[in-house]
Amino acid sequence: MIKRFYEKDANIAPLQGKKIAIIGYGSQGHAHALNLRDSGLDVVVGLPESSKSRAKATAAGLVVVTPAEATKMADFIMILVPDHIQADMYETDMAPNLTPGKTIMFAHGFSIHFGAIKPPAGVDVSMVAPKAPGHRVREVFTEGSGVPALVAVAQDASGHALENALAYATGIGSMRAGVLETNFREETESDLFGEQAVLCGGTAELIQAGFQTLVDAGYAPEIAYFECLHELKLIVDLIYEGGLNYMRFSVSDTAEYGDYTRGPRIINDATRAEMKKILSEIQSGEFAKAWIAENKAGRAGFLHMRDSQHGQLIEKVGAELRSMMTFLKRKKEEGIPQE
Repeated sequence: MIKRFYEKDANIAPLQGKKIAIIGYGSQGHAHALNLRDSGLDVVVGLPESSKSRAKATAAGLVVVTPAEATKMADFIMILVPDHIQADMYETDMAPNLTPGKTIMFAHGFSIHFGAIKPPAGVDVSMVAPKAPGHRVREVFTEGSGVPALVAVAQDASGHALENALAYATGIGSMRAGVLETNFREETESDLFGEQAVLCGGTAELIQAGFQTLVDAGYAPEIAYFECLHELKLIVDLIYEGGLNYMRFSVSDTAEYGDYTRGPRIINDATRAEMKKILSEIQSGEFAKAWIAENKAGRAGFLHMRDSQHGQLIEKVGAELRSMMTFLKRKKEEGIPQE
């Protein structure tokens, strides 16, 4: 059974008197930096001179320096910039300043598992990966609780890498909820698969296919939007709170019967075979190789796919309908910085 850790299993002492560098101040970066600071630890934020996030971090009362300076002065360096820029930043700013005895940390194992970053032998390499977006990590912490996290060690040069990682998890509040031990391979491959097959890729395609099926059959786009996108949150919230059985208990018997009898016709043997193929592409490194190559080539294909989605009918109808919903907190795509 997977090993679990709670507050009784660790404390923050290994980080006290040490300097912690948070590289990046986006979704996860701001949460980690502020939570660690509020836990009484010595935190510095590493951001390029050109970063727009510098003003936000400074306004929050944090010390901001360049990634190179942060790496040089810190004992623990948590890299929280996006996967596609980690390797270049590491080679330019961090590698020259990584001396023996330091610890380099991640919240996702992509760069280590697929070899984009290869730390020297004398440093610890560990992971603390909260299982929630950064704003939620911060919000729950300020409420006196924490979100669950995963912990892993890829290189234990000091002999204390796990102990130190658990101390870090204590500092961001995750030990209040519980931390599960894993490894870089398992975290990386399962995370990519979940994103591609279910959480992002699978869900987005299912929503759009359902919406288009109704619209093509003559139903109003507004009605299709409510049935295939808007109400999804209601169902997901039930699943989140109590699992699939709680959702089925909470919906009508008609919906439950449709779930059992029609769901397997949507997610069928062909779908499962494609899921296995997607997983194998992740495991072999094929996906990572394609994503790394896409970024090195300037991201033209990725940006074209992004732009093509913005003009979809479901997005236009959704924007109009959401403007009616005064209870929604408006979220802009550019609202969360990427570094």
